[in-house]
Amino acid sequence: MYRERSSRVAGAVLWTRTVGAGDGGPYRVLPDGCMDVIWSDGQLIVTGPDTRAHVAETPAGARFAGLRFAPGTGPGVLGVPAYELRDLRVPLDALWPGGTARRIAERIDDAADPGTALEEAVAGNGLGYGYGYGQGREAGTADPLPAATAARLASGGSVASVAKAAGLGERQLHRRCLAAFGYGPKMLARVLRLQRALELARRGTPFAEVAVVAGYADQAHLAREVKALAGVPLGELIR
Repeated sequence: MYRERSSRVAGAVLWTRTVGAGDGGPYRVLPDGCMDVIWSDGQLIVTGPDTRAHVAETPAGARFAGLRFAPGTGPGVLGVPAYELRDLRVPLDALWPGGTARRIAERIDDAADPGTALEEAVAGNGLGYGYGYGQGREAGTADPLPAATAARLASGGSVASVAKAAGLGERQLHRRCLAAFGYGPKMLARVLRLQRALELARRGTPFAEVAVVAGYADQAHLAREVKALAGVPLGELIR
């Protein structure tokens, strides 16, 4: 069973999952520009922003609680630039002091509601916005660039137009995106477009129409991009 809700941690969604008796086995995590902090039966890991699908294995009965940070928001809470975690899964104690990570894990293990316990622990230990891309910004204040960049790219804006709107050169924008998202604006645009295509396809939109609405050149372009990023055809994904 999977559930999610908005989190008290800014820019995050709290999700929980319990793997039923018939639901164990491999599952595919698709690139979405997000970073997660995940607790599972005593362990805490951080998942970096993906450039390709990640296939994970889960045994029946496993329990998970996670905080999923919207694109660009994870580095400010975790205190590490996103490019250092690109396509990686690392223990939380590789980023935060081992004693802090261990106390958080123990607190969650003992809690009746692991999701809420994870949320409260991260909210109390986050290192503040601005790391790696907001130098000079006051502690606790969010850099507005990542959210604005993601929104403009998701709506089909070109890298040049996004850079101009931000008052930056394209190289400057690329550097800021590496720290905030883990990759440059062109890759971020591909990932966000994939998510839009999946949303449309899961509603039953014909694939040819998905290609047009999501901003692909044609249906063949859609098919190539889905296979490159997700590893399987679109039809298989939505099944």
